[in-house]
This record gives sequence, C-alpha cells and structure tokens, in this order.
Amino acid sequence: MKTKKYILTLLASTLLTGCFELDLYPPDQLSSSTFWKTETHIKQGMMGIYNAIKQQYAFGFDYMFDYLGETAYGYDVPFPAIMIGTYTSTDGTVQAYWQYLYEGVQRANGVIANVTKMETVDETVKGKAIAEAKFLRALCYFRLLDLFGGVPYYDEKTDVNIEFATMKEPRSSAEDIRKHIIEDLTAAVEKLDVAWPAGDYGRATKGAAYALRGKVYLYNKEWDKAIADFEEIVYNRSNNYGYALHLNYAELFELYNGKKSNEMIFALQSVAGGENYGMTMGTYLGNKSTLRNISSNNCVPSEDLIAMYENQDGKPFDWNDVFPGFNEGDEAFKRNYLCIKLNPGGAGIESLLNADTAKIADAYRNRDPRLAISVITPFSTYLGTTTGSVPEMKMFVLFNSENNGGTPMESNGYIRNANSSWNTCFWRKFVPTGNLDGYLHEYTQTPFEFPLIRLGDVLLMLSEAYNEAGMLDKAVTELNKVRARVNMPGLNSGAEWLTVNSKGEMTERIRKERAVELAIEGHRFADLRRWGIAKQVLSGRPALGIYGQTQYVHSFTDRDMLWPIPAVEIERNDALTTNPGW
Repeated sequence: MKTKKYILTLLASTLLTGCFELDLYPPDQLSSSTFWKTETHIKQGMMGIYNAIKQQYAFGFDYMFDYLGETAYGYDVPFPAIMIGTYTSTDGTVQAYWQYLYEGVQRANGVIANVTKMETVDETVKGKAIAEAKFLRALCYFRLLDLFGGVPYYDEKTDVNIEFATMKEPRSSAEDIRKHIIEDLTAAVEKLDVAWPAGDYGRATKGAAYALRGKVYLYNKEWDKAIADFEEIVYNRSNNYGYALHLNYAELFELYNGKKSNEMIFALQSVAGGENYGMTMGTYLGNKSTLRNISSNNCVPSEDLIAMYENQDGKPFDWNDVFPGFNEGDEAFKRNYLCIKLNPGGAGIESLLNADTAKIADAYRNRDPRLAISVITPFSTYLGTTTGSVPEMKMFVLFNSENNGGTPMESNGYIRNANSSWNTCFWRKFVPTGNLDGYLHEYTQTPFEFPLIRLGDVLLMLSEAYNEAGMLDKAVTELNKVRARVNMPGLNSGAEWLTVNSKGEMTERIRKERAVELAIEGHRFADLRRWGIAKQVLSGRPALGIYGQTQYVHSFTDRDMLWPIPAVEIERNDALTTNPGW
C-alpha cells in the first residue's frame, strides 16, 4: 500500500511531501488506536526515523560537506553561498538542515513516546526500541549542535500534533544540548545489542552508541572519556564487537548488493531500485562519463588534498622533484609541462606537445594508494557508463588554452568537466563504475553504503585523543593501523621523514591523515572548526585548478564557526536569538 502523506516538521516548518511505504510513516502520524500494538509496528515506526536521517539535508548530503573545507571544491548545490561567505539567515540550505534534522528529532520523539505507552510488547523489546530511537535523536541533535550551537530542545514529552503551533522554546545552551545527547547515548549503550540479525543489518548498535558518544566527548575536548569509549570498541573491553579494518580500501566505498564490511559502525543503507532507495553520490560526485551523462561533478577533489598524499615511501610529495621549478612556476609554466592537444574533432590526441604523459601519470600513481583509489587523476582511466555501454574513459583534460584542439567528449572515450571553465581532477571514491554488473537500475540512486562512523575514523579519533592526553606512543600506534591497511610505512618506522617527536608534530600528522583517509566522507569542515583552525585555513584560500589557476576564493570569518539561526524560525518564535556576527 502506498499513499501520499504531509509531514509536519517540528516548529511548524514548511510542509514536506513524499511517497512512503507504510514502514516509513512518521511515527507521530500513526493513531495509537490502530497502531503501536506489535513489534512489527515498532519496526515500521523506527524505519520512519531512518528514512528521515537519510534525507539529503539531514545526513544524505554529508559527502558534499568537504567542499566547505580545503579538501574539495564545489560550484553548485548545496553550499555555494556558504563556501564564499555570501549566505544569510534566509539561505535555503541553512533552513533545510534545521528543518530536516528536527524532522528526525520529531520522528524519534514519536517512537519513544508511543513505545513507552505500549502494553502488548515485552519490556525488553520496548527498552531496546526506545534506546535505538534515542541514538537517532542524539545523532540529529549532535549535528544541530555542530552547525548551530545551542538550539531549542524538545523531547518525547512534546506532542507535536497538539502543541506545534505553540512550541516556542528559547535556545538551550550548547552545554545543555550536549548533556541531553550524552544522556541519550548512555541509554543506547546500556540497552542496545552488539549486533542485529542479518535482516536488520545497518540499524544502530551498542558499538555505534559508544563510537558516537566518544565523538561527542572528543569534540568537547574530554579526552579521557573519549578514550574510554573508543577503547571499548577498538579493544573489545566488555564485548566482542567484531570491528576490523576492511582489507580492500577501494571496496569499502562500493558496498552494494549484499556486500558488507566489519569496518562499518553506523552507515546509511542503500539498495538498487526506485526513488529514495539509494543515494546521490554518483550524480553529484560523478563526471560526465558517469550515469549516462547526468552527472555534474558538483564537487571535485582539491589540489590541496591531492598534494597531501605522500610518496609510497612516506616522503612528502613535491612537484619540483618531478619537474624542477614547477612549484614556483606560473600557470603558463605549468601548462607547458602538462598540456596535450586533441585533434580538431576531439577523437584523438594530435600532439603531446611538451608533456611527458608517462612521467605525469607516475607522479600521481606512485603515491599513497588512497590517491588512485579516491581520485581520477590525469592520464588515468575510469570505467564510465554512457548510453547503456560501459566504456573505459581516459582523463585527458589538460589542454593548452591557446590551442586546445577538439573538445574531450564521452563518445570519444574522454572524461570532461561539467563545468567547462574548470580544469580539475575528479572523484573516483563513491562513484559507480560501469553499471555495477547490472545492479545499477536507477541512475540517480547510487546503491552504496555510506559511512557516518567507521573504524578507520574511530582509530584516528582515538589517536587524536591519546595525543591530546599526552600519550604519544599510543597515538602513533592507532594512526599506524590506518596506514598499514594501505601498505603505507608507519610513523617512527625508520626514515627521517617519518619521525614524530612531539605532540605538535603528531597533531599535524593526524590532521593530514584524516584528510586523506576520510576524503569526501564529510568530516573536514567540522574538523577544521573544532580544531580552531578554520579561519586560518579557509579565509581567502583560493580553490586552485590543476595549473594553479584560481576557480574561486573561500571565505571564512569568525561568524562562520556557526550558521545563523534561520530567519523564518526567528519570525515564528520570538524567543529565538541568532548566533554572533549574524
């Protein structure tokens, strides 16, 4: 049975419409006289929360957050005004995140309130369901806290159906919101199981609750508490959680059609099929050879990120080692080394000009393996999908501006940029190749599992907490586990350039390791802000193309540490105040 429902968001936000199966109904819209009677009803209500957090402006666009940092560029949906500092409190993206995250809160509150009153279900089942909903509520409030600071707090005692017109609470302090988040996650730690049956794979677990609580503590610089929570699941202190780094780093980002990984701690689930079954990574991260030409590469990897990937021996990469004087050269100098020329019809290479294509390709290929896995680099190939075929595409986008030759086109086996004024590399990570052996049915819906928390991230957070707590050796150990997975040499393993002697040196290592390990997973913008270096890193920073040409300039001021409270919410609730600088 399908039906169209109008979903009231918390705080009487604008109405959202959508077509959902029964098991995705918002919990507050279900009558207790006909629903909330069985365990099946509990699961159906719970799926409504999972559906809410998967929406793009809740957590479904997380991969795009990187272009608010320095590791990616973007030119369109969802953050163009934010990255250049022209957004205001009326910005649609700011408003959407407020609305959709509170939608997740509302649905969680509905489950908690209704399950609490159920009389026909075992208390243990009820307790676990309430704990699961509290985990998801904490997840939403943690994102609200990170983006907006203190926000109005509503829990299950608020009946949206009755009170939505009068819900005008002032903002709680950031400390109070964090306290509520910790309380919810502590309840989840106590009641959730270590694992779900196979048919419920992907739902919140005890390990996910520990990991998220540790992250909340880390963000608040409570190092000892963060260490305790992370150690619990890394070292199986109380239970055998079974988490392990996925041996194949590339496969970790293309889990589909039943493929699973013990590295995933909490992830958004996707399957092939119709609308809202998958995610939109292919559309926004893919290039014009992806998904039958509908992809728009709204987000691309930055040259800053690419420069962070070390040589295979762990030594920092330096273009001057490849072409002497390259770093100091201007755009024309760099084009002279990198440009090729297509023939007038764009069907083939007319001339390599001065480019040593093998040397250029090796400069990218002979690096940390995560570079080639995450990024489509110059003179590499990519298995595209156009007009029903699965051709191998070549990245020949480095053209001489004065004598380009033909235009690179998919029909000729070349990758081109959807933004014709840009010369950049492209994402390979999370981007479908071919038609996924026939599994890719809806070309706007990528059926990959998307990690919100995975073990690689937890190990680096544990390393950071150890380092901040003065335990350098332990910090090195955890970070080296992440490097070892891709056969990169460990810190303090022999070569001079791998030596780390101090907390400050380790801090820089952790920050770079998080950039390359977690590229396009959406952590960088939050990382820069919580480290207190966002203004230093982003203010006036140019987004550079392959030749060093400026595509645009980042803007970041003190006010951007938090987004403004949406103007429409302040209009509806005169008890609200906005953030400093807005």
